[in-house]
Amino acid sequence: MTTVQQELETFLDDTFDVFDRVRDTYTPGLIDQEFGTVSYVGHGIARLTGLPNARLDELLQFPNGLLGMVFNLDTDEVGVILLGDSEGLSAGDLAFRTGRVLDIPVGSSLLGRVITSTGAPLDDLAPPQTMQRLPIERPAPPIMHRAPVAVPLQTGIKVIDALLPIGRGQRELILGDRQTGKSAIAMDAIINQRDTDVICIYCAIGQRSAAVAKVISDLREYDALKYTVVIVAGGGDSPGLQFIAPYAAASIGEFFMQQGRDVLVIYDDLTHHARAYRELSLLLRRPPGREAYPGDIFYIHSRLLERSTHLKPEYGGGSLTALPIVETHAQDMSAYIPTNLISITDGQIYLSPTLFQKGIVPAVEVGRSVSRVGGKAQVRAYQSVVGDLRLAYAQFEELEIFSRFSTRLDEQTRKTLDRGRHVRETLKQPQYRPIPVAEQIAVLLSVTNGVLDPVPLGRIDEAESAIRRAVTEKLPEICRDIHAGNPFPQESREQFLMVAQQAVDALLETG
Repeated sequence: MTTVQQELETFLDDTFDVFDRVRDTYTPGLIDQEFGTVSYVGHGIARLTGLPNARLDELLQFPNGLLGMVFNLDTDEVGVILLGDSEGLSAGDLAFRTGRVLDIPVGSSLLGRVITSTGAPLDDLAPPQTMQRLPIERPAPPIMHRAPVAVPLQTGIKVIDALLPIGRGQRELILGDRQTGKSAIAMDAIINQRDTDVICIYCAIGQRSAAVAKVISDLREYDALKYTVVIVAGGGDSPGLQFIAPYAAASIGEFFMQQGRDVLVIYDDLTHHARAYRELSLLLRRPPGREAYPGDIFYIHSRLLERSTHLKPEYGGGSLTALPIVETHAQDMSAYIPTNLISITDGQIYLSPTLFQKGIVPAVEVGRSVSRVGGKAQVRAYQSVVGDLRLAYAQFEELEIFSRFSTRLDEQTRKTLDRGRHVRETLKQPQYRPIPVAEQIAVLLSVTNGVLDPVPLGRIDEAESAIRRAVTEKLPEICRDIHAGNPFPQESREQFLMVAQQAVDALLETG
């Protein structure tokens, strides 16, 4: 047999082998059965030859039902993000075009469910029965479709609702070092929506399974899971699933927003999201930039958070409020990812490890936190207390530093320091104990007007409970007006202070 005949037979054998593999993996409905061949498999990615007509973000189907998303379109190969376990995938396997982009089921049947970032159930229940699916990548609403942020989103946390208010449609970043209570603030915000019409979405990105299980357990315990959708892309999942998770959460939220509903979405956290994207990008040979992140790392977060807004009534009238969470290292707010997100969002809530170690929870550092929009949506009654509260706390923080260097303080300085310590003690709040607006107003009004000055610091919690109970029982009409957003006149303010003083006097007499 000549060399030419041998080469011809080898070529025919290889060709028939490809035809056999196409026949074995044939799936009806795939677009013209156009296929490519896997040339390389890495952790969470694959590179393919062929697929001359593949499009960016198009879904590909691999053997055993594994899906991938086209991410790179190079001259001689296609880079693909794998949306699942790549253990069974190897070089030489075939991938077929599906002709569609990645989407996720949306609808009311998702409420109370725990799902993956592709919509698969994780709660041992049947797959969600939905009639509609939306692409996970969608353009943000145009500016002309947006309405001003005018309605508050109450978290139930005194220091946030009073000094760093959040409006429906706002994007407020929560950042701080590890284990400083970032997720706790988000959980309290979800639990506080129990008696409102706000739908909540909790998106866990790169979290430990035990941490996610605790979140789900707490939501169920406080009866918050029924109006919440939990999307999980855990630390053990592929980086592709972690990358698409927040976009899937945004699409689910947008469905409700376009129905006229108000939605709160938590991205916990975007530090892990950025790392997953960096990993995928480096494996797909995208050029690295600062801290090895690709140059478009800013764009992937901006196109996510720009989808949060408040729509005009003619475009649905709903809102999507985002509370993204990001982790800092050694209190460094000037790191690459935190500064990116600070510049995208409408304010930030900074949690200080120093305050956390002192037992001041939530450990919000007011001086480094800001809300650039929420003040316009704040309940009007807060205006009567916020100015005095911020001034008293700022004076206290400044004086406390200098008082350490002097043992002889004048009477006015001692009073300012004492008032500041009472304010700080009042702003403490245990997790899972959100406080209604009217009760917050009563407590903050009392501490800024000196009603709590005679109370020892160790009994502030008792005095606070007594004041909240008294105003609720004795002044229910004023409490209803506050919740309705009505003005808080001087007469109502004086009645609040009188009832609070009576409650504190009764407490001190008994104890």
